[in-house]
Amino acid sequence: MALFKSGNPTLTQKMFDRSMRLEADMQGTMSVRGTINKFGFLLLMVIAGAAYNWHLFQEGQNNMMTTLMMVGIFGGLISAIAISFKPNWASYLAPLYGLLEGLFIGGISAVLNQAFAKSYPGLIMQAVGLTFGVAISMFLLYNFRVIKATEKFKSVIIASTMGIALFYGLTLLLNLFGVNISFMYDSSLLSIGISVFVVAIAALNLILDFDLIEQGAERGAPKFMEWYGAFALMVTLVWLYMEILRLLSKLANNK
Repeated sequence: MALFKSGNPTLTQKMFDRSMRLEADMQGTMSVRGTINKFGFLLLMVIAGAAYNWHLFQEGQNNMMTTLMMVGIFGGLISAIAISFKPNWASYLAPLYGLLEGLFIGGISAVLNQAFAKSYPGLIMQAVGLTFGVAISMFLLYNFRVIKATEKFKSVIIASTMGIALFYGLTLLLNLFGVNISFMYDSSLLSIGISVFVVAIAALNLILDFDLIEQGAERGAPKFMEWYGAFALMVTLVWLYMEILRLLSKLANNK
């Protein structure tokens, strides 16, 4: 199964295979265990950033917390784009991405934790638990081949993910022009249904990440791809957490 695909005739599979072999000869090859270890490190970076910004909020340093949260949003986005275009930078930028995303997650989680302190006191812990529960479930479904990452499956999930991204982008653009898409933010059944669908697509994206890591290791991808695989997995996990948090918030408002 091809790890890279392109319609550009100059970007042939042979060229990628040859460049990967040359790179691997110089620095070693990718392994599943190595990727898992690096993902664990990224997770620690996310937790550290989240804990620090949560602590700032609890100490009443709201301005500093908000500033760091915004730095996390835009800094994380820039880091992610850079890694996407330059996978060999992942070993340097992936830990930074983890820290920045932690600052963002910690800030937004602290704010929502306070907002729902009375109506839904366990919101954040339930979101965290569900995120890891879904991730573990997806891993088991993939590992035992209950869900297979076929080409058709990949095409459907990628198309759905792109559709969600375009929909979110359009909603944001309309908001900038004063057009309010109420069903994106309220607690109506339509809004909850959309969130459930997005959570499902985010969860299924984990299957693509597991397949990327496994195929990369089998094909002898360069060692830096361990960082890229760990980064890809973390991006999906952060997205999944945010969507679960959004869904639980809507359910809390719907009580």
